[in-house]
Amino acid sequence: MRILLIGGGKSGKSTLAQRLAAALSGDAPRYYWATMTPHDDEDRARIRRHVADRAGMGFVTVERSFDLPGGLAEIDPNGTVLFDSITACLSERMFPGGTPNARAGREITGELLTVSRSCRHFIAVCDDLWHGGEDYQDWTEVYVRELAEICRALASEFDAVCEMTAGLPRLWKGELPCV
Repeated sequence: MRILLIGGGKSGKSTLAQRLAAALSGDAPRYYWATMTPHDDEDRARIRRHVADRAGMGFVTVERSFDLPGGLAEIDPNGTVLFDSITACLSERMFPGGTPNARAGREITGELLTVSRSCRHFIAVCDDLWHGGEDYQDWTEVYVRELAEICRALASEFDAVCEMTAGLPRLWKGELPCV
């Protein structure tokens, strides 16, 4: 099963994703695919919270934002992957330093589809930054548009799409094994 969870910051996406991964995986391996490189104390605190939240849940952490298919060597194909997050992955890839990578969104889309087809269950988490109603400028607008395009591509192929708001799930496509 492949699931896309979208929603605003602190909406409960990661908590639901962890519950779904536990429900889907059973006794099979469970992977937390981390994509954020910490750049400041706020990032490090967020990572510590996520690690604490999944303590004792049996996740093996895979840290990779670039060459996503290369990470498949660390994954048992019978396992469940919680990919957190598309938002951070695109940021890492689009803004690696120096000139922004205008192809990052298309690259990530293809790589995520490859990875998601290579394991038994795949849960992807993404912030829905396009809901803000803001008129962003320059590369920020490109980033938001690419993020939405990645989610559209995944949503068209994934089994379930769920939007989280204030800890409440709204299912747009398919069914979830637990809510």
